Amino acid sequence: MHDDAPVKLADNDSIFVAADLQLAWAAYADAHGMSAGDRAALIGELNAAIEAIDGATFVATRFERSAVLSDELGMAAEGGVWVKDETGGVGGSQKARFLFSILLHLRAAERLGHLTERPPLAIASCGNAALAAATLAKAADWPIDVYVPTWMSDGFGDRLDALGARVHRSERRDHDPPGDPAMFRFRDAVAAGAVPFTVQGPENALCLDGGRTLGWEIGTQFPGEHIDRLFVQVGGGAFATAASQGLDAIHGAVPLYAVQAAGCAPLERAWNQSVGVDQVAKVWAEAMTVWDDPASLADGILDDETYDWVGVVEAMRRNGGVPVVASEAKIEEAHRLGRQAGYNVSPTGSAGLAGLLAMRDDIAASENVVVVLSGVTR
Repeated sequence: MHDDAPVKLADNDSIFVAADLQLAWAAYADAHGMSAGDRAALIGELNAAIEAIDGATFVATRFERSAVLSDELGMAAEGGVWVKDETGGVGGSQKARFLFSILLHLRAAERLGHLTERPPLAIASCGNAALAAATLAKAADWPIDVYVPTWMSDGFGDRLDALGARVHRSERRDHDPPGDPAMFRFRDAVAAGAVPFTVQGPENALCLDGGRTLGWEIGTQFPGEHIDRLFVQVGGGAFATAASQGLDAIHGAVPLYAVQAAGCAPLERAWNQSVGVDQVAKVWAEAMTVWDDPASLADGILDDETYDWVGVVEAMRRNGGVPVVASEAKIEEAHRLGRQAGYNVSPTGSAGLAGLLAMRDDIAASENVVVVLSGVTR
């Protein structure tokens, strides 16, 4: 980071304006002569275009103690379940945060004359990440290719078409190794010159920079002194990695509980395989293997690999916490409770709450527990 000062966030402020030089794109722009006013103006320009398309902008999302969930789980008045509600953010999930930092970097490079032609953006997804990417690309009038599995619904494809995305259904080829064919076609596109416009850190680490804004917001919005646990759903893993890093910077070390569904839990398997290994990346091939036949109602976290697993494992080791595998019954219960508590959340978006339900007997009633609900019902 260019500047390690704590983030100061006012109501309805844009975290991207408030953080400014703590973000890599802004530090790059500043180093090449773009003023703070010009950086804020660029954010405002893109925010206005995004709002015209999506109805939302990059301002702080809702954070509150949920009386319904706290009472349901038997939490005491001095503790409770605190909800970071990302369903009202851009694209209805946290995904757009990760992508916005990449887009700002590209737009700044154009303004500075460092980028004179627009290579296409590329992403592999058939969920919230794809919608967020297509929304931001449309706002910037930037071409984007979205690589999706063959089983993607026609309705979802229609939404991507309406946003101007070029959609590529990705069939498995004879020479493909185990894993997601859409990811392989995405990587082919990047090798041919496309920009990896993705929420996976190993594919474009700039996405993690934007993802930290979620942790910064939680840290500045929490009114108490101590957060005891953070529960985050895990598909590819960038969400958990970045949110934990951001929260640590503001609030100090908070134990991370990375939640996957029982029908797709490659992170827990890798966690167990890497016990006793100091640098877990060294055992990547042995530990992070492809999950066969992923299945769950929480279909947005069915990544057959946890691409950012090293960052998630390091965060859990650093702060405490463990992977949590939620049964399908807990996934369903969490969705019901999240909706009952007033959140317009999908089964994927409430998967972090499913992890909390799975661990309820291990949590004291007086603890302050943060759950991120991310993924709006569509």
